[in-house]
Parts: sequence; structure tokens; C-alpha cells
Amino acid sequence: MVIPTYNEAMNITDVIHRLRSSTQEVDILIVDDNSPDGTGSIADSLADANTFVLHRSEKGGLGPAYLAGFSWGYEKGYKRFIEMDADGSHQPEEINQLLAAKADSDLVLGTRWMPGGSVVNWPLIRRLISKSGTKYASLTLGLKYRDLTSGYRRLNRSLIEDIFASNITTLGYGFQIEIVRIAARNHRVIEEVPITFIERVAGNSKMSKKIVLEAWIKTTLWGFQRIVFRR
Repeated sequence: MVIPTYNEAMNITDVIHRLRSSTQEVDILIVDDNSPDGTGSIADSLADANTFVLHRSEKGGLGPAYLAGFSWGYEKGYKRFIEMDADGSHQPEEINQLLAAKADSDLVLGTRWMPGGSVVNWPLIRRLISKSGTKYASLTLGLKYRDLTSGYRRLNRSLIEDIFASNITTLGYGFQIEIVRIAARNHRVIEEVPITFIERVAGNSKMSKKIVLEAWIKTTLWGFQRIVFRR
């Protein structure tokens, strides 16, 4: 399980403890981007035989943090990888839904916008941005999946290899769209399971206009490439 962190000192301890109460089947890697609020030090205090910490020198974005975590796990021979946010929005108790998905699914998407899924404590504007963003990406890229930006997901080792072979440049949540695009382009098996997303109660969101713009520009470019170059 790869958990990127940046200024999550108020959340990371609770998230790790809830994970450990929910399952003993996963090893955890916290990837901290030199958080000025001391998240890295707290992560070090949580380290044990199954919880590890990877310190990065600066804030580099969600995508690069995940790629660093994937590389760490791949080199150590892990067969399955799970992404999860550190802010408590992804429920650690629902990890078993990802683990219980079909073994041959290369990508399992924890999906908010499907029967059984839900979003709690989001204002209308956030709902509209998320749903319209996924809808736009789905139509532009020809992808049928209902939550392309979800960050609670499971990836098999073969998909990690596809990701490494791709020239990924996205930094924000557009990274999540790009992963689905890579999986579909390589004819990987993709499955959706419902999750409950609860808005953080502590700390500050990393969402920004810059991140939204990056995702929109990248998705539009990929859509153009799909139509013109068939790729």
C-alpha cells in the first residue's frame, strides 16, 4: 500500500492505525515529500516490520510520489499495489473490498459514482467538478469507467510495468486518469468496486486550480491523440 503524504500530521497516525485494525495482509509504504509540518517524523515513529517510510527531498506532486512508491515496491518484488490518500477521505475499513476483487483484475477502481458508492460532506461544487471531470475524461478518451480520478485503487504488477514503460508527466490527479488510460490501452482487466469518500476533517486539501487545469489540458491532448493518431 502506497500512501503519499504532504502536511498530513493531523491525519496519518489515525489512518495507519485504522488500516492495521482492518487488515494485516498489507505492507504499508508512506511516501513523504519533506512535509514542513513534521509528517515525515510522525511516519518514522509509525514504522515497524510492515510499515515503511520513503522520504523525498521536496514536494513533487502526487504522480511522482506514487511512481517513487511503485518503484520501491517493484524492486522488492511485490505483486499487488494499493493507492490510498492520507487525509482520511478513503476509508481504511474498505480496503478489503479492493483486496477481495478478482485476482486477475489488473486495475481495481474504488468508485464513488456507482451503486453502493457515496460521497459525504462535499459541497455541490466539488461534486460537480469531480463528476463532470470524470464524464469529460470518459467521453474524450473513450473510457467507460465511472470514477477515473479516484485515488483508492489496486494495481497488479503487470500494470506497474506498463506504467514504467510509459512517459508519465502528470503531477496532480490527472495522474489517476492517465493510469486508467494506460491500463485500457494495454488491454488490462479493469474492475470497479464501490467506496465511500468522506471529506477530510483535519488539514488542508491539496486541490487547486492548477491541478484541475493540468488534468483538463492533459485529457484534451490525449483525446486529440486518440482521434488523430489512434493511440
